[in-house]
Amino acid sequence: MRKLMFMSGVAVGYVLGARAGRERYERLRATADKLMTNPAVRNTVDSAAQSGRQAATWAAGAVADRAGDRLPGPVTSKLRAVGGHEDGDAPDVESDGRAAL
Repeated sequence: MRKLMFMSGVAVGYVLGARAGRERYERLRATADKLMTNPAVRNTVDSAAQSGRQAATWAAGAVADRAGDRLPGPVTSKLRAVGGHEDGDAPDVESDGRAAL
């Protein structure tokens, strides 16, 4: 995943800073389009997006559990809704913020 992000950054930097002209830009763009239509890349992007959503859900629940009584009521209720649990069924959270197994 880090290699993909690095390569994406290199590609964007090259395109933005290139002085090779329109032809080179079009070739790079066509290559990027072909890469993004590759099923393996699409699956990886979808998987990363799903993992990000799960992490955000977990983080919202953890924030609601740890700081819920110090936050305004509407904020706490939204965090609990996003976190996917109500007051009684919150996950166990260790002192360092990780979910207990």
